[in-house]
Amino acid sequence: MTSATLAMAASPVTAQPTDWSGVAMQKRIAARYRAERRFRMLGLVSLILAGSFLLFLLTSVVSKGWTGFLTTEIRVEVTFDEESLGITRADLDGPDRADVLARADTGLLPSNGLEKQFPELTTDEDKIALSELLSSAAAIKVGNALKDNPDLIGQTRPMWLTASTLVDQLMKGKVDRGAADENRRISEQQIAWADKLKQAGAIRTVFNTRFLTGGDSTEAEQAAVGGGTVGSLLTLIVTLLLSFPIGVCAAVYLEEFAPKNRLTDFIEVNINNLAAVPSIIFGLLGLAIFLQFFGLPRSSPLVGGMTLALMTLPVIVIASRVSIKAVPPSIRDAARGLGASPLQVVFHHVLPLALPGILTGTIIGMARALGETAPLLMIGMRAFVVDVPNSFSEAATVLPVQVFLWSDEVSRGFVEKTSAAIMVLLAFLLMMNGVAIYLRNRFEVRW
Repeated sequence: MTSATLAMAASPVTAQPTDWSGVAMQKRIAARYRAERRFRMLGLVSLILAGSFLLFLLTSVVSKGWTGFLTTEIRVEVTFDEESLGITRADLDGPDRADVLARADTGLLPSNGLEKQFPELTTDEDKIALSELLSSAAAIKVGNALKDNPDLIGQTRPMWLTASTLVDQLMKGKVDRGAADENRRISEQQIAWADKLKQAGAIRTVFNTRFLTGGDSTEAEQAAVGGGTVGSLLTLIVTLLLSFPIGVCAAVYLEEFAPKNRLTDFIEVNINNLAAVPSIIFGLLGLAIFLQFFGLPRSSPLVGGMTLALMTLPVIVIASRVSIKAVPPSIRDAARGLGASPLQVVFHHVLPLALPGILTGTIIGMARALGETAPLLMIGMRAFVVDVPNSFSEAATVLPVQVFLWSDEVSRGFVEKTSAAIMVLLAFLLMMNGVAIYLRNRFEVRW
């Protein structure tokens, strides 16, 4: 090796300064700026597409479902005559007054009162067609009015009675007046009668309060989401009471106290796998354990909540572990330095700081449970439940299952009822998310 080569090897190599004004560097800078603009544009386009799809979904649901919160009523002059009722005022003087009122036949009173507004009707076919303008709930409403006020016997009172689905859809503009009879299921004569009642001010459309408070029905004008809403609430209460404490305790043990060995690694892998298991598998598990083995009441919020708790547990455990792990180690070290025990470190310092993240994960799991249908169908929560459940052991249904069942009905009235039920479900979900945001902001601690 020559002396010149040795000198070059011994001397340090000095880097040449970057020529920021050079043509090559300017091209690289321009290319980088173009890439950044493309990335921002792609992000903006993705945001617009996502917002458009969401807006389309909400617009479609609201446009079809807002009329489901309305109902059509017909004013009828109801005569509570003794002959039609099958009872007299003298029958009410005895000790079995309640039984006498229960025997009163109010089924024909609404149709008889409606016939008085159309005295030109003579044939039985026309009278039957006219009675189809009223819902079967009209007789129930008249019967309840008689039970509340027995003095109505022998009197004539105007009452607003629920119209049938045919009239309800006609007044809401959902019936094509030019379509064939077999397609719209309402005759030209019935349309003429309804129009005449509307011109006389005997038809009105009002807010349907029963839709939010009543139970299910085979008739669209009487179908309501009250039973499904209460059933969903009771089911979620059971789910939360079971999954939240068990999930958080499992996450605390695995993250803070469990030794790192093959057993804990095996448990962690299985928890992650359970979070991806199809929900219907949990339904089969609930069917086999809670119904067949333990014999718990079928189609009850208790069994539904226990089944959904199994499905929600992995999500809560994973979210809780991530939140606990995100707490800075300095918090633990400072607590131990002040003499706190391991339990005090966790429950007095780590958990309060991790609580916002734990609550967020819990609400995500509960929101998933709220929208689940498959596992609840497996345990029989697709039962036709007319009454609103009053306890965790009574037969009940939930909103997603009710939406599923209504979507399969052939009646035109159930189309708007299905969309209206979806709106109630979305409102339920938004309320849950609102509570989660409030609790997260309430307990959030910044450091």
